[in-house]
Amino acid sequence: MSTTLRFVYSTKLIVTELSCQVLVVLALLLLYPLRVLRHINPTSPFKKPLPIEIPAVFDPAPLFYPLAISMLVSTLVCVSKPDGLLPTIILAIASLPRDLLPSLGGLEGSNTVHWFISTLPLMISGRTNLKSSYSDPETLVLLAPLHQATCVTLHYLTTTSLLPAELQLLSVGLIDLLLLASSPQAVILKALLWGGGVGLLISCTYVLKWGVALARVPKWRFKRAVTPRSKQRRRRDSIPFGNLGASLFSKAAAQSESSDGEEIPEAAFRLPVPPLRLSGTIKRAVTTISENGSVSAIEPPTAEQFPLHDNYMEKNTDSFSSIQRRHTLNSLPPISSQQTPSGRRKRSSSSSFQSFCNLTQSQATWRKWLYAGYVYICVLIIILVGIREYVQRFALEANEPVGWALGYMFGDNPRFRMQVVMNNFQRWICLPPHSGLPNKEFCHSGWVEHLRLSSFGVANTRLILSGYWLAIIIVGIAIVFRLSLVYEVDTRRKVFHFMMVAMLLPATYVDPTFAALALSLMLAIFLLLDLFRASQLPPLSKSLAYFLTPYVDGRDLKGPVVISHIFLLIGCAIPLWLSLGTLPRTGQGCLSGWEIPTREISMVSGVICVGMGDAAASLIGRRYGRRKWIWGGGKSIEGSVAFATAVCLALVMAKIWLVIGGWPANNEDSWIMTVGKAGIAAWVASLTEAVLTGGNDNVVCPIVLWLCVKGLDI
Repeated sequence: MSTTLRFVYSTKLIVTELSCQVLVVLALLLLYPLRVLRHINPTSPFKKPLPIEIPAVFDPAPLFYPLAISMLVSTLVCVSKPDGLLPTIILAIASLPRDLLPSLGGLEGSNTVHWFISTLPLMISGRTNLKSSYSDPETLVLLAPLHQATCVTLHYLTTTSLLPAELQLLSVGLIDLLLLASSPQAVILKALLWGGGVGLLISCTYVLKWGVALARVPKWRFKRAVTPRSKQRRRRDSIPFGNLGASLFSKAAAQSESSDGEEIPEAAFRLPVPPLRLSGTIKRAVTTISENGSVSAIEPPTAEQFPLHDNYMEKNTDSFSSIQRRHTLNSLPPISSQQTPSGRRKRSSSSSFQSFCNLTQSQATWRKWLYAGYVYICVLIIILVGIREYVQRFALEANEPVGWALGYMFGDNPRFRMQVVMNNFQRWICLPPHSGLPNKEFCHSGWVEHLRLSSFGVANTRLILSGYWLAIIIVGIAIVFRLSLVYEVDTRRKVFHFMMVAMLLPATYVDPTFAALALSLMLAIFLLLDLFRASQLPPLSKSLAYFLTPYVDGRDLKGPVVISHIFLLIGCAIPLWLSLGTLPRTGQGCLSGWEIPTREISMVSGVICVGMGDAAASLIGRRYGRRKWIWGGGKSIEGSVAFATAVCLALVMAKIWLVIGGWPANNEDSWIMTVGKAGIAAWVASLTEAVLTGGNDNVVCPIVLWLCVKGLDI
């Protein structure tokens, strides 16, 4: 009875909170035009015709995507945990554009009003007396300021790489992960993203900025190293006649010191005489030095000295000082240190840039390696100390992560198990149960589970999957290199999409928690490597940039972050992470929470959407697309039909693989019903991809397809 009453009470609170959110958003949307009219014409704001029109470049994505997508996802994920819906409601209101809200004056006033409006669902629902991990009032009140600070930080890191809607969605997703992560896989992902990200920001922000500033200094701006040879060259180049002048200067100085001890000033040898203009290869001037060491005027060469030009001296008897360089400009403009030649004002260099210009090339190289070494050491400390301790305490039930990982991957190897037992490493390395007779009880789950648990063993199955993934990666990269000289960039990029399908579509059902863990680790590695590349830290930055250059598109060139491969991975991983958040967990001992008794098609919806739907739409639409959608955007009807067809077939194939593998199905629908639901979900995702604005289709479309598959219970 108490459980029923609690469920009814939670449902009532959720309805109240959702109603408050809907009313707040509608009120802001309706009041915004009135505020604009009042601002344009305070005396008669409703004078016709209304001076308000929707511009052609209006993008509804920042207004629609963060609010709708975050709420729909949280509604499905928090079915078993209704208290987790309120944080998303507050974050959804906090993600509204700032221009939509009234301000009390200045930036601080806008933030204050935004924070107050975001807390209205909390105050109206009456959860202020509840104390739980999801509805702590002190935490919920601070969600809006945390969201604003997170958006500022993400914008600082990515600048123009992410659009405003993507920035808001990313911030909401990270905060939801911080609050709602409960499974071991989600806790590890939270430790990698939040622990590693915040740790790097605190320890390496200034060093990374200095490294980027140093990498942007051109080589010619550095000081030249002072060596005896450079001193001699500089002294020789300061004399106008080159080697001849240097030899004459040294000879005159030697004669002067040997005769009367008076030193001839160096300025005396810098004669204001222009060079001779002689025809052919004769381009030297003859300088005479008197016996006492003084320098006389330059005398013209005689005919005996230059027999090829007998009449030269007769035609050029004027003073050499009258010879001037001819140019086409009447007068050259003076060189200004404040303006460019075109008249624009020069940008002042930063203090760090100016300080780096005082370094030599070798000093700058050592400075780059010093910055890189500091960043690498900080990364190792954060991983081995901070993340390791957090994962050990909150994700692995106090098991040491390195030892747990060894048992997780090699626990079924007989020799490995023998060495662990003989050396008494059981407290450090967690060994899974023996494969064989004790696991025959799982045979009712299907032949794949029977092979994994009884025949191969769970650890050996993970090794097999790792080898399979590695083989797919090697073959895919070889194909990409082979096609690099034949096909364009877009076609080569789709090879990576098909690689994700080949890797994850058959393997996700086999061990979904291991696939989720692998995707989390790969996301952290991708982000870390892209940080090294964007910071231009040696020795990895140049190699990474050289490898990624042939596969970037115009979107990747908008900011410092190359987002194509990162968004591809996120689009495949988010549906799997969300599905695991809605399913029960099993497992024994150190592997508690690392087994899933059921499988769902929604787990592979991201792989299907990104790997098959997007690739089919791109390949078919570019070659055979002739009819465009009436709303613009450049998407063709043929490409959308290909997207929907590929996704529908892939969803049916995933259902067939679920049945063949012997896993228990989540419903008892007929195949006709399954095809119909798959077609509806495929067309919704296809239309979303066709009208998508302000967001990356590799992330938004997989989430929409997951919502459709999960909501329709395919």
